[in-house]
Amino acid sequence: MAKKNIIEVQGTQITILDESGEKYISLTDMLRAKDGDFFISDWLRNRNTVEFLGIWESVYNPAFNYGEFATIKSQAGLNSYKISVKEWVEKTNAIGLKATAGRYGGTYAHADIAFEFGMWVSAEFKVYLIKEFKRLKDDESDRLKLEWNFQRTLAKVNYHIHTDAIKENLIPAELTKLQISYVYANEADLLNVALFGKTAGEWRTENPSLQGNIRDYANIEQLVVLSNMESINAVLIHQGLAQSDRLLQLNQIAITQMKSLLNHSSFKKLK
Repeated sequence: MAKKNIIEVQGTQITILDESGEKYISLTDMLRAKDGDFFISDWLRNRNTVEFLGIWESVYNPAFNYGEFATIKSQAGLNSYKISVKEWVEKTNAIGLKATAGRYGGTYAHADIAFEFGMWVSAEFKVYLIKEFKRLKDDESDRLKLEWNFQRTLAKVNYHIHTDAIKENLIPAELTKLQISYVYANEADLLNVALFGKTAGEWRTENPSLQGNIRDYANIEQLVVLSNMESINAVLIHQGLAQSDRLLQLNQIAITQMKSLLNHSSFKKLK
């Protein structure tokens, strides 16, 4: 599904659709900034326009129909010649222009082509169109950088877990011999006991007014540790360790990793 953005160019709101990373700008919206009667078909019948579109399609569209394009180009500029965007797309299999219906209906052009169309509105309009489009791209780039930095910080945190030493005050509490010797019905409860010190059923009994389950109320540190423990438990099962032995190891791992996370300054910045 296309993502919609709006930019404002000299008081005119222009719709931009993002389709798989490619930006298409509404020519229909851009026309509102044009003085006097002017139609997209007037622009499309111009020989210079047709030549530009043909070159653009030859660079970016391997399925472009050059035979039909040659016919259209030979007629472009003649008083009798007229073609719509829909006809242009159907005849040449073009991808640079789109005539859409529905919620975001209208005529759209790839950003490269829309900039050229902007000159037909006015040279000043084209300059401001490019300026606002660049601002939109910069905003998107900044958001991607934030996401990248978040992922990078998480990677640092996981690395730190494996290098930090066990501190004196351990979190969570070490399990009792009774908890270790008890046979747990499923592996999910085994992990719950290792990290939270209780099964899902015990948590529900203690919190009858809360919706969901024990993991829904875990903080971000606990969720990171829980994810690591699931992978480690799978390895321990493959090694054939008894449940009580695995529980003891997982509890110690939970203690070590939780202490590392709670003391690590990089992780605190995520909150």
